[in-house]
This record gives sequence, C-alpha cells and structure tokens, in this order.
Amino acid sequence: MSLSDLQIKNAKPADKARKLTDGGGMYLLLNTNGSRWWRFDYRFGGKRKTLSMGTYPDTGLKEAREKRDAARKLIAAGVNPGAQRKAVKAAGVDRAANSFEVIAREWLAVRQHEWTPGQFAKERDRLENHAFPWIGRLPVADVGVAEIRPLLARLVKRGHKEQAHRLRNQLSRVFRFAVATERASRDPAADLRDTLPARQPQNYATIIDPVQVGELMRAIDGFTGTFVVECALRLAPLWFCRPGEIRQAEWAQFDLDGQNPVYKVPPMIQKLRKAAKENPNTKPHSVPLARQAVAILRELHPLTGRGKYVFPGARSSSRNMSDGAVNAALARIGYKGIITGHGFRHMARTLLGELGWNPEALERQLSHKEPGVPGVYNKTQHLPERRKIMQEWADYLDTLKAGCD
Repeated sequence: MSLSDLQIKNAKPADKARKLTDGGGMYLLLNTNGSRWWRFDYRFGGKRKTLSMGTYPDTGLKEAREKRDAARKLIAAGVNPGAQRKAVKAAGVDRAANSFEVIAREWLAVRQHEWTPGQFAKERDRLENHAFPWIGRLPVADVGVAEIRPLLARLVKRGHKEQAHRLRNQLSRVFRFAVATERASRDPAADLRDTLPARQPQNYATIIDPVQVGELMRAIDGFTGTFVVECALRLAPLWFCRPGEIRQAEWAQFDLDGQNPVYKVPPMIQKLRKAAKENPNTKPHSVPLARQAVAILRELHPLTGRGKYVFPGARSSSRNMSDGAVNAALARIGYKGIITGHGFRHMARTLLGELGWNPEALERQLSHKEPGVPGVYNKTQHLPERRKIMQEWADYLDTLKAGCD
C-alpha cells in the first residue's frame, strides 16, 4: 500500500526504527529520534543493495518516488544506481548527472570486475588525462566528432599514435554504453576510426645475431650492480619468461631438488584475462630449469631464500624487485635501446626456431596459446621436449659467450 503525506506526518517514533513501505522497493525509515530517511532496496548482480534517497521533509514523497523510478530505470538498463551515484560524486557535484565523465565512470565501474587492478588503472587514467579535462563536463549526448577530434589530434601530434587509437576505441565503448542505457543516440567516436594514422607495429628491442648475442652474454657477466639484480639479469635469457614473471617470482614456486627442476609460474602473474587468473582450474605455466639456471638460483638462495621473493626490492625484502630493474641493468652495461627484458623472449624464439626446434613446443614454452579453434582443443604441453629445449638453449648461450657459433 502506498504512503501519503498525511500518514508520514502522523507517524510517531517507537522504541526501535521501523519501515513505512511505499512500494517498488522504497520505504521511509522512521528512526527512534523521529528522523525520517528515504531508502530504496534493490538487487543488482545477485546481491541485495540499499540506496539512500534523502530525508523527509527535505525530500518530499513525490521527489522520493521520482528518484526511485529513475533508479529502477537504471537497473533495467543494466546500471547499478549506487555505482552511478559514486560516478556523479567523483565527477563533481556541479556536473550534470548525464555528463560524459559521469557516464564514463559508470562504464568503468561496470567493467572493473573484468580487469586486473593494473588494467583498470590504465583505462581510468587514460580518460582522466586525455578526455575528462576537455569533454568531461559536457552532456554525453552533446559530444560529437568536433569535440573528440582535438583529443586524438593532440596525442598524434605528440607522437603517441598507439595511445590515440586506444583512446578512440575507449571513447567508442563509453558512447556505446551511453546508447545502451538511453543517455545517447549514437557513437561519434566510431566516425573517426579511419582518420587516425595507421598503427605502427610495436616490437621489443632484441638481438638475434649469434655473434652479438655472445657479446651480450659476456657483457652480462661483467655487470657490477647488486647481486640480486645480477642474478635476475643472468637468468632472464635462460628462462625467457615475461619480465613480470621474473621479478615477481617466489621461492615457493620453485622445485630445485627434483629430477626435473622447474619454476611454476602462477596464473596471477601470467599474461591472462582476470577471469582466467582467478579461475582455480587455471594451471601454472611450467618453466623447466637448465643446470645453469639452477646453479644461479642455488647461489642466490642463501641471500634471499629466507624471504618470500627470489628477487626482493632494494628498499624492502617484503616487496619484489621493481619492474624497471632488468632494463636499467641492461642500460648500465651499454644495451639501452638495443635489447629489453622482454626482448630475451624474441631472441630465444628466433634463434631456437632457426636451430630447428618444434615451433609448437617453443610457443608453449613462451606460454602462448594456439589461436582459433585448435587452441581450444589442443592442450599438448610438450614438456619433455621443452626440458631438452631449455637445456640446449642454455648450453648454446654458453657456446656463444665463449666466442663460438
């Protein structure tokens, strides 16, 4: 049964708070001190939530019902009213509820569960740095090609072509979200798809000439920095893991004493989608360890083995080594811009391919999935062959270091 203003005015507080129901999930919470709070209960994402809608009489019955109806419309469109309110607050109380920034922050909130914290921060920061200052206050329905083009041109002029493409794609996704939630009628960012300069292939700097690889290995042996970074630098070409899988490695993930020494890279630090990282059925990626890699790890263990991380940070053993440590070490030995930590993967894949090793086994060692339908069904890991590959590769690097090819 719906409430009336007379019922609300005549309602008297009791020994405990009670609800005066109006319908559609809305009620007036009458507190023991006589205060009256409008509340709206709803379910979103399978969970019960409550939205505050003001106090009576500052917010009258008619206005409260309008807020309830607006919230129910958002829910029907797939938007959490609570998240929408937070987006409005984050954008600033002086901005319209349907401004581009509010809609974009709603979209970020909707997609956040699909992303890792790092990816969410990148998506948010790109909008905050390159879109909100110029179009954030504008009603989303009023933003068109004329308003978006300068944002992209600014990035292109500074040489950030890839960032311009990513921003255009991100803006397009925000506009499609606005269309789906009935706050806009079209996606103007899509019209600018063909106006941007073509993407340039981004390849990590690497070395694939055997003679130069030998020179690099000798330079690595001459590194004079901290022992922890030295070990990471010596292991990087032997593992050809992604840089994050090296610096975040933990001793508990290693088996150095078994017949087949291995580093089992946990899903949380692999290059996977968030759902795969958090899926308990996702298996770790096995990195067989050559004799040379085991020797380096055994040498390092007395120094860092009592802690969590194989490569702890310089300032605190409770944190792993910084993400720029290996590249800084390469720069220190004269290889800045010539090879990066990620470039060791390209180096290994190229040279091992030229040595005739099974391409499928090499791709598995790089933790690459076979594309398309075959990748769904083909679960072969080639682990015995990969053990041979890793040992042959370590021996080959030793040969090149000695000046032989």
